[in-house]
Amino acid sequence: MINLKDQAKSIVINASKSLSEQGYAVTAPVLNNYNYEIKISLNNNSVKYLVYFGNKGIKQVLQGNNEQKFYKDVRDLVFGYDLFNQSEANISEPEKYIGTDESGKGDYFGPLVICGVFVNEESGYRLKELGVKDSKQLNDEKIFDLSKKIRAVINDNFEIVMINPEKYNLLYSKFENLNKLLAWGHSKVIENLLHKVDCNNIICDKFGRESLILNALQDKGSQKEIYQTHNAERFTAVAAASILARNRFLFWMRQKEKELKIKLVKGSSEKVEQVSNEILSKFGEEKLKTLVKWHFKTSKKLDKNN
Repeated sequence: MINLKDQAKSIVINASKSLSEQGYAVTAPVLNNYNYEIKISLNNNSVKYLVYFGNKGIKQVLQGNNEQKFYKDVRDLVFGYDLFNQSEANISEPEKYIGTDESGKGDYFGPLVICGVFVNEESGYRLKELGVKDSKQLNDEKIFDLSKKIRAVINDNFEIVMINPEKYNLLYSKFENLNKLLAWGHSKVIENLLHKVDCNNIICDKFGRESLILNALQDKGSQKEIYQTHNAERFTAVAAASILARNRFLFWMRQKEKELKIKLVKGSSEKVEQVSNEILSKFGEEKLKTLVKWHFKTSKKLDKNN
């Protein structure tokens, strides 16, 4: 059984990864007597994030000026990485419910795709028989294959919102926070799907404060029971949503590769930076901005004098 010290370390590492992907400078975790600590910086602003472990369990603290916008942005990002607690672990799978998930969040190239899937007892059972599971555990070809089979089972009981990079960059400049953008996208999917199905339960992966998605929902969604939990892909509808979302993301990537005659790279690695510089050299910055999530730290590393 994982101990509190290891749990605290895991929380800090997950938060560090998410913050780094959003362009923040994050120091390596430091182990003190009773906590792990990281420093988070951007431009001339910085805060400290500490995760304590001890007799009273896990406690998270964000140290800094809580009146600053920078502090509030960091708070919104790290809030979703609190300890996976027992109450979440005990959520049982409803007979019928909507599950939502997204794809492309950590990829520099490509859209952000959010999908919602409605399942009932029968369709949920059939999806399990297909071997539906978290898309991150599947290769691209398996995702293409399973997505067809999933649609054959659920028919029209799904919704997808694809935010292409141009729209994503515009929305990000408005929200200035990835979790708020995610909440907006998930709420759109939920509201659209609730026009098709009668359902009281909604499950989605935890990406921030519960209030973000609740505040983004409109009339229909605001009347439902919404559960945000870590590792939500263990629920069949969420896993199916993750596969359909990834399928749409991969289709977009392949279409752009044909158009550009350049192999695009997933994630945000050094190889991604190399491909981005190639596109920048051949097509210019404006074209590149239609293909990428511009706020990623990768953008700052590019050779814009090409």
